[in-house]
Amino acid sequence: MEAMSTKKKLITRDDWEKRLNDAKIRKEDTDRLVMNFLVTEGYAEAAEKFKMESGTEPEIDLATIKGRMAVNKAVQSGNVEDAIEMVNDLNPEILDTNPQLFFHLQQQRLIELIRNGKVEEALEFAQEELAPMGEENQSFLEDLEKTVALLAFEDVSKCPAGELLDVSQRLKTASEVNAAILTSQNHEKEPKLPSLLKMLIWVQDQLDEKVYYPRITNLSTAALENPAV
Repeated sequence: MEAMSTKKKLITRDDWEKRLNDAKIRKEDTDRLVMNFLVTEGYAEAAEKFKMESGTEPEIDLATIKGRMAVNKAVQSGNVEDAIEMVNDLNPEILDTNPQLFFHLQQQRLIELIRNGKVEEALEFAQEELAPMGEENQSFLEDLEKTVALLAFEDVSKCPAGELLDVSQRLKTASEVNAAILTSQNHEKEPKLPSLLKMLIWVQDQLDEKVYYPRITNLSTAALENPAV
């Protein structure tokens, strides 16, 4: 191990900072990254303010963000029927061309009926709306069976599929809808910034095997730490 470690090159803090300063990053590029993050995550007011301050044009009409966030809020609040109507108002082709998304929204409607103790209504909805979808697409059957299984337990915490009633399930459905709306607007499903941060971590891991250098351990501050030799 010692023989391997002696082969690693040491880059001093002064040398590393010089290299970083020599890297030319245009302000326009960083501004576009910020705008991309604000738009994708749905911060309409912040994006509008940033546009005025930086002169950075967003990739989509900022007015569409409010509609997308209204859908997101409706799903997270359990108002799935309202969310479906709003999606159709934004672009009816989103659900027409994405049967899996429509099924997951209908599944979420069933979950909300069960959550509210509307057993008879839930059974009727499952039979009339979801069962035909399961017959047309076998891949939906497992999710449908898991959801209907909730009705067999008075104490849903004992049901193997009890996690469907967790808030995380609403968030999962809302995220899927959000991604579909963004795709329909020719925009990325995810912001670019987190991907770049993941790439930074990967590159540092690769460098750790070859050199000692001042690495960033706290991404929120981006402060450099002296090489641990």
